[in-house]
This record gives sequence, C-alpha cells and structure tokens, in this order.
Amino acid sequence: MLKFAFMINRVDGMSFEQFVEYHRDRHAPLFTSIPEARRLVKKYAVSHPVPAENYPSPTYDGLTEIWFESWEDHDVFFASENYKKLVNPDEAKFIDMRSVGVMVTEEKIVI
Repeated sequence: MLKFAFMINRVDGMSFEQFVEYHRDRHAPLFTSIPEARRLVKKYAVSHPVPAENYPSPTYDGLTEIWFESWEDHDVFFASENYKKLVNPDEAKFIDMRSVGVMVTEEKIVI
C-alpha cells in the first residue's frame, strides 16, 4: 500500500481557522464526492496542528494523507477528469501551492 503525505500551508490572507474549516468542511467532502475516490482511494485523512506544549511550532498548517493500493490506482485517480476539473482547481483556493511538501511512503505498522 502506498501512502502519500502532503504537508500544506494556507494561502496568504486566510486565517488558520478559515483554512481548517475549508480543508475539513469544503475540500474534503469535494474530494470524497468523486467516484474515483470511493473506488481507488483506500484511506483519505486531513489533519491540523493542535497546541502542544514543549514541542516546536508546526512548520505546516495541515497534512493530507491519501492511500492507494498501487501506483496504477494513483495514476488513474490523478488522471481522472473529475479530479482534474473539480478537485485540483479547488486546492489553490486554500493551499499555498509553493509551500507543499510531499512524502511517498510504504507504511509498516510496528505496534
């Protein structure tokens, strides 16, 4: 299973609270509304930093995780018309695309 972690920051002029609301309540439902997400995505999660005493300030405003069974499923999803016409254009409304960090992993559960 392939896990994609997208570390993201908000666009200029958007508060952290507005960013979280948009990411959770607007973009995530849009993402999950397309049939390709229901068919090809094994897990989709959005996360946002919370106050954590004795830890450094977060570098990113949010994290999106998308899991696929295979590279083929990944390629089909991101090449789909629904993703390209509906989901992808929405990303620039709240994500500073220049700040995106990406990590592709295979997760091994240890405990």
